[in-house]
Amino acid sequence: MSKRPTITDLARISGVSVATVDRVLNNRLPVREDTARRVYETATEIGYHAAGLIKQRMRHELPEYRLGFLLLRREDVFYSEFARELDLAVSQTQRFRGVATIDFADSLAPDEIVERMRKLAAKSRAVALVGPDHPALTVAVEALKAKGMPVFSLLSDFASGIREGYVGLDNRKVGRTAAWMISKAAKRPGKVALFVGSHRFHGHELREIGFRSFFREQAPEFTLLETLVNLEANQITHDAIIDLLERHPDLVGLYVAGGGMEGAVSALRQAKPAEMPAVICNEITAQSRAALADDILTMVISTPLAALCRELVALMGHALEAGAANAPGQTFLPFDIYLPENI
Repeated sequence: MSKRPTITDLARISGVSVATVDRVLNNRLPVREDTARRVYETATEIGYHAAGLIKQRMRHELPEYRLGFLLLRREDVFYSEFARELDLAVSQTQRFRGVATIDFADSLAPDEIVERMRKLAAKSRAVALVGPDHPALTVAVEALKAKGMPVFSLLSDFASGIREGYVGLDNRKVGRTAAWMISKAAKRPGKVALFVGSHRFHGHELREIGFRSFFREQAPEFTLLETLVNLEANQITHDAIIDLLERHPDLVGLYVAGGGMEGAVSALRQAKPAEMPAVICNEITAQSRAALADDILTMVISTPLAALCRELVALMGHALEAGAANAPGQTFLPFDIYLPENI
């Protein structure tokens, strides 16, 4: 269109009357949501000068929801990025005007997580959190459900059958994928070590199940050591790997199924084993990229945070609009795989 689009042009291309466009622009009379959205999309497409105003008018008519999110370890790069993506997803959703309240638990202790969840719930319409599958958390979720509060589990499931929905990865597949890579990348059959943050994290337990089942079914020539618990702490992971390498010089594979990647990398850099085991960790960060480039990590399995946050916010909005128990029980996101050749 060579000349500046007019309100008449906008009405004609949108397939509505000039009066309807005027109502959208000036918020005079109710206009159907799909009609207003069509006018806005057309205005954006043709470069109509008041497209921004139409968007503001549309958002003004949307309901406002305050959503609460509880993550772990504020200082952790992964959870800091998770918080940024949540805030962005809430601010950009087209379903409602959202306000995100984000808190972080300092430990994996169920009591702390329950207390912080309750405080978030007191000032939110719906909450989502990363937490252990623990009876204390189940009871707290059940109490919130009785009040009509939707609760979503993130990354690792809990309170199954009570919480509104789970959003994250298919953790059993994650575990089997890690095992497949070790079986292919290890220089020879030998001993394989596995770290989980806590067996109270359902996601870690499922990763362990998938990991062990793959080796049992597909690569029985490997020997899996007793699972180690690292509480997702870098120092614990570092010290344990130094000890593992000393006690098991024939270690050929290592999978850190939860947090603790930084500790694993620092231990391997320090120990400099003559034969580097195939090492699988989680989440792509500056440090995991560097470790891939240096051939310390073999593969990184990563959560698509932007997609996860958009899906989560949409499900929370749907639960608030349609009522509790209207979200799907589990929503699995496809995970990303990073190798030294695709970072």
